[in-house]
Amino acid sequence: MGGGVTQSTGGGGSRRRGRRNRARPMAEINVTPFVDVMMVLLIIFMVAAPLLTVGVPVELPRTAAQALPAETEEPLTVTIDAQGAVTLQSTEIARDDLIPRLRAIAAERADDRVFLRADGAVPYETVAQVMGALNAGGFASIGLVTDVGGPALDGAAPGGTGN
Repeated sequence: MGGGVTQSTGGGGSRRRGRRNRARPMAEINVTPFVDVMMVLLIIFMVAAPLLTVGVPVELPRTAAQALPAETEEPLTVTIDAQGAVTLQSTEIARDDLIPRLRAIAAERADDRVFLRADGAVPYETVAQVMGALNAGGFASIGLVTDVGGPALDGAAPGGTGN
């Protein structure tokens, strides 16, 4: 019934050594189950980590531009969805509140770079207005986020002959 593991101290069946022949608990730890559990947790976190990124679903336009290098500070992202709603990071805000919020954020940040993600269906006028608000909010370096694989506009179509 007891679940303990015991270890015999050895020796024969002599009655004179009765006290020394008693079983004592084993003091070794089996780490195999611990390693198995840690490996399973590692795999779960490796699979789940990419799913934790929160974003607004936007159909970005395609261009031939190269990706920007990675930064040390988390980039500030402003998103305009297909209906024209403006989202700052992951919080949807009214356009009237955009400039005061940007000024407050710009006062706390060392970098004046902001990334603008706009759905391809959004009119250029809306994008230009939000870019003006970003500039008025204290962000002079505005990066437009696009998907790769679009036309290069140099006469050659991607994967084609240019005709």
